[in-house]
Amino acid sequence: MSIEVKVPALPESVSDATIATWHKKVGDSVKRGENLLDLETDKVVLEVPATVDGVLDEIMAVTGQIVKAGELIAKITEGTASVAEVKVVPEVINSESAQGPAVRRMAAVHEITTKDLNQLSKEGRVNASDVRDFVSQTDKKSQTPIVTASVGAREEKRVPMTRLRAKIAERLVQVKSETAMLTTFNEVNLQAISDIRKQYQDSFVKKHGVKLGFMSFFTKAVVAALKQFPAVNASIDANDIVYHGYFDVGIAVSTERGLVVPVLRNADEMSLAQIELAIGDFANRARASKLTMEEMQGGTFTITNGGVFGSMLSTPIINPPQTAILGMHKIMERPIAENGQVVIRPMMYLAMSYDHRLIDGRDSVQFLVAVKDVLEDPSRLLLDL
Repeated sequence: MSIEVKVPALPESVSDATIATWHKKVGDSVKRGENLLDLETDKVVLEVPATVDGVLDEIMAVTGQIVKAGELIAKITEGTASVAEVKVVPEVINSESAQGPAVRRMAAVHEITTKDLNQLSKEGRVNASDVRDFVSQTDKKSQTPIVTASVGAREEKRVPMTRLRAKIAERLVQVKSETAMLTTFNEVNLQAISDIRKQYQDSFVKKHGVKLGFMSFFTKAVVAALKQFPAVNASIDANDIVYHGYFDVGIAVSTERGLVVPVLRNADEMSLAQIELAIGDFANRARASKLTMEEMQGGTFTITNGGVFGSMLSTPIINPPQTAILGMHKIMERPIAENGQVVIRPMMYLAMSYDHRLIDGRDSVQFLVAVKDVLEDPSRLLLDL
């Protein structure tokens, strides 16, 4: 029995998707629930699992092709996997009267000629496994480095943007052109937090199963500052200002496909351990393209940490419709004046980009100072100061 594989329902506001990767080839056996292919949208990557056990009999949409919800993309022959065999017919491979579905589809996709199929035939029949071996050997040959006689040749490689990266590019240009974005800077002494981490790290890991990092302290400091400056936690909707009575903090995560921003819902209600666990989970699933649309929607403020890549100072771009973003940077030991003495302390530059249409310069500076105060004296969190 032939089972149709169709593009599943796409997330809201997404009209189509691009076939990113086929994990199965024609003739491969599949199991129910096994991922057949990845569909890439401009927001998330979706998996399309097999609904039955059987053999992938036909593929109608190749990698890179744009498809819509409900579109037929493959067929599975239900039942025990068996080797697909067809008779070799001396006709054009792409014609309807050519080989059976498995071999014909493979031949069409990989541009295998009738002559090649005849050479693969055994007593007038061709196995799909023989075709796969032929394709594999051909690919290996094509990957052999080509040595040219010219000296100093300059090579170029052109690849299409991922849909996510293209969407990010579109949004960044939109932000630059539609907001009055400015950036204010400050620096923070992280000695107090470093001492806390050093003193309690082992106990923290033993109890919570996760390391005590800097991100949880920064998240808590941001939430404390947002409570003091509601405009920084607000957004602009046409001619209206929307003040949010909750604190959903986005954490920027870098992946091969581009930057994604999963959101910590109600970050004000989370403990340091819960924040660290959630951020670690976000990072792992983001790099495996396992985040859902719901986890990346919303958010009232964003934190991005360029310091993990060695950035000393940068100007982050606002994540619309939010009106502000905090940029963390590399921690560096620097000499500073403390109580009339020059001492070496772990210092970090902070950068806050904000939309000047809503946030005044005074509020942006005071917000960043409030973040700095909590980070340099974490006891303020206990005293609600």
